[in-house]
Amino acid sequence: MGFFTFLRRNRRSSKRRVEDAQEAQLPPPDQLIDSSKSDHDKDFSLIMTHPSTINTTTSIRRFSWKEIISLSANFSTVIDQGGYSTVYLAHFPSSSSCHGAIKIHENTQRLNRNFRQELDILLHLGRHQNIVQLLGYCDEQDDDKGGALLFEYVPSGNLQQKLHGKTAARMPWKSRMWIAFQLARAIQYLHNCTLPIVHGDIKSSNILLDDQLNCKLCDFGSAKMGFSATLRPSSSLSLMGSPGYIDPHYLRTGIASKKNDVYSFGVILLELITGMEAFCSEKEQLLTNVAGPLLRGGQHKVDLRPLMPAEDLSHSEEEEVMTMASITALCLTQEPSLRPSMTDIVTNMTNKSSSIHCFLTTEKSHHH
Repeated sequence: MGFFTFLRRNRRSSKRRVEDAQEAQLPPPDQLIDSSKSDHDKDFSLIMTHPSTINTTTSIRRFSWKEIISLSANFSTVIDQGGYSTVYLAHFPSSSSCHGAIKIHENTQRLNRNFRQELDILLHLGRHQNIVQLLGYCDEQDDDKGGALLFEYVPSGNLQQKLHGKTAARMPWKSRMWIAFQLARAIQYLHNCTLPIVHGDIKSSNILLDDQLNCKLCDFGSAKMGFSATLRPSSSLSLMGSPGYIDPHYLRTGIASKKNDVYSFGVILLELITGMEAFCSEKEQLLTNVAGPLLRGGQHKVDLRPLMPAEDLSHSEEEEVMTMASITALCLTQEPSLRPSMTDIVTNMTNKSSSIHCFLTTEKSHHH
């Protein structure tokens, strides 16, 4: 039970992660460096002194606290709330896309440090179609409120709600495959950045969905950037991840690596295949433990269909289920070095799934 005691304790911190909720047209950007700032703030502004490493496809604006209050209509509409941050609806009345989402951190020294780390990563991230887009930020503080991050608004909730919410309905297999592939593509992008990024908290509630079930990975509050493979945290307080998704090897060693994200992606695949939750708090049960006996059959013998609810699948979809089950087993291998890279996973899914091939063909035609 010690492990679940940790999960309960860790859940209180991981539940701080909130869903960063269609692209808004912003006013002309301000100067990103403000020479009137204090020495402390000037240190932070160094983030912005290397524009070649920062998103250049879209202007990321620096807002004043007064503008944040105005955009949020004095924080009148809460989208979501976690332990140490709250997400509010933002309004752009003169824009064709009139909404955004503002994530506000609580104003404590540790959380302000986390905010600056998350902002640094987001500013270096660039733009990807399957990663929620940062539109602006405010690094001023006001009473109990810390920094603010302004994101595009993704209108149709998250994958957790679609799979496990009170009104959840079983999504077609092709839709589940497309979500899995888009997520794989997003994580691959992070891992292959010039300064590689480990997300550190891949979970269904951090996968936002639009009305076409296109996914956007969000919440970089646990992310690590700028190392090639592994990083050991300075203390147990910096442990990242959420119950049901966290890599057991990381729990044992505290060593963060890209393979932590690969493991969490494997858990997402399990959820998409079986429809079961990653962690059942009532039973204190991990989905990886439930599926464990089936996953240990070896990559060519893995069959998760006994855990799937009855559904009408074509022969090709049945084959795809088997393919995805094999990928899942590889992602969840206990030894991180034996897990595939996200590039391997994206290549495998592209080559072996007719569903994904159809979606990619459609996506390509829309871009022309």
